[in-house]
Amino acid sequence: MQRQIVLDTETTGLDPAADHRIIEIGCVEVVNRRVTGKTWHQYLNPDRQIDDGAIAVHGIRNEDLADKPRFPDIADDFLSFVVGAELVIHNAPFDVGFLEHELRRMSHKRTRLSDICKVTDSLRLAREMHPGQRNSLDALCKRYQVDNSGRDLHGALLDARLLGDVYLLMTGGQNSLELDAAEPAEAAQTGGNVVDAKLVSNGLVVTASEQERTLHAALMERIASSSQDSVVWDQSRDSSAGH
Repeated sequence: MQRQIVLDTETTGLDPAADHRIIEIGCVEVVNRRVTGKTWHQYLNPDRQIDDGAIAVHGIRNEDLADKPRFPDIADDFLSFVVGAELVIHNAPFDVGFLEHELRRMSHKRTRLSDICKVTDSLRLAREMHPGQRNSLDALCKRYQVDNSGRDLHGALLDARLLGDVYLLMTGGQNSLELDAAEPAEAAQTGGNVVDAKLVSNGLVVTASEQERTLHAALMERIASSSQDSVVWDQSRDSSAGH
């Protein structure tokens, strides 16, 4: 079983070294390249003021968090949800840096996420796939036709859901068809035609055997020989010969 957790955070500012804190964590579970519908989501009281610039991004204010738990209250529950999974994070060093800062701050026995999870940076992957282009989450949503019309402000769970859709499409998951495509797309050669190997492996394309292709060619030849007029497939072949 391949279990991935698409994760995003919102914070009080940009720098954990300045003791900025996490105020929201959103996680979306993907198993065998299918979004399961299982999520983990929590707002957090940071016990410090949120920068005005951060509020402009996510719209979360201190008064919204006054009754929310602190990170130490939810740390073990969070780690239990993600342990053993592959974390998919857009600009992973940012979110991982904040999460590990929170773990160190509370002197948790686990202070490195890489000890319990594999971490994949979807921003780095997008830059490799689309060099020289904008690779923000909004830009990727537009490129892969993922509806982000409800994203007026950033939100950890909303952004994790959008990133999950983008990541599956970006890595060839055929998410709209709900294909269980654990392997990357490859080209399969089938009788002279290149066909997506995922479609073959998932039964959406059934290829003819060599014997079946030979019998088919013989049948077409007999039909062509017995026809008084030229047949359509010969016309198509002749017209394409000069291209």
